[in-house]
Amino acid sequence: MTVCQELRRVALIRARGWGEGPTRPVSVSLHEGTIAALKERIGKRGMSAYVEALIQRQLERDRLRELIEVAEEEHGPVDRSAVEAKRAVLRGEAAGAADAA
Repeated sequence: MTVCQELRRVALIRARGWGEGPTRPVSVSLHEGTIAALKERIGKRGMSAYVEALIQRQLERDRLRELIEVAEEEHGPVDRSAVEAKRAVLRGEAAGAADAA
């Protein structure tokens, strides 16, 4: 499967999955310190929405990691020096960095 095919497949999964449908209660166990920090940050209400957003973000990160692995299998590993050159350009560093990228 090519990277483009995989991206299309993921887009379809994403479009019909996460964050859709009715909500339903689930039970999770969290450390007391985690709960206290969460309540301090968001208050007593809104915990479900906050946790939902965190889980969706983690699912997206996990899926992105899988896509990177597929791309690296197909095209080889990323050239770190090219990545650093692009980052330098984005940061506005080193006028010569634009030529290298």
